[in-house]
Amino acid sequence: MRTIILLAACLSFCAVAYADNTDSTSPVPDNAKPDGTVRLSGGSVAAGIGYTWGHGELKTSDQSQKFSIKGVSVVDVGATGFDASGDVYNLKALADFPGTYVAAGAGIAVVNGVTAVYLRNEHGVVIKLIANTKGLKFNLSADGVRIALKS
Repeated sequence: MRTIILLAACLSFCAVAYADNTDSTSPVPDNAKPDGTVRLSGGSVAAGIGYTWGHGELKTSDQSQKFSIKGVSVVDVGATGFDASGDVYNLKALADFPGTYVAAGAGIAVVNGVTAVYLRNEHGVVIKLIANTKGLKFNLSADGVRIALKS
């Protein structure tokens, strides 16, 4: 248990240190206008190999679309629930939104259960996500998280 606490403290310290790095580049310009917004919620559970799940809604100026998320991670421990919201950039068409999202850029912050991270998929869509966690940890998974549209 002590190792887990030390690891969590180290990861939090590193994330905050990188978030303060003035040389970091954001995957979207500071003055970029979002193409939409997302809200999502879900959970994660792990004991070596973890699983993340959830659902959300994408809103653009002319439509609203529900989606699901899921992902698998390794070397993971803990259980948590999360609520998140964010802005979506580089969304040219709804068909570009689903895909596998991975962390993009060095702008990550972890403070008092709030995580901020940029995620990018294979179509170039970027989500600037702010998540509030309830529990021991929050991890969208080492190999990314898969977003699929619901019909």
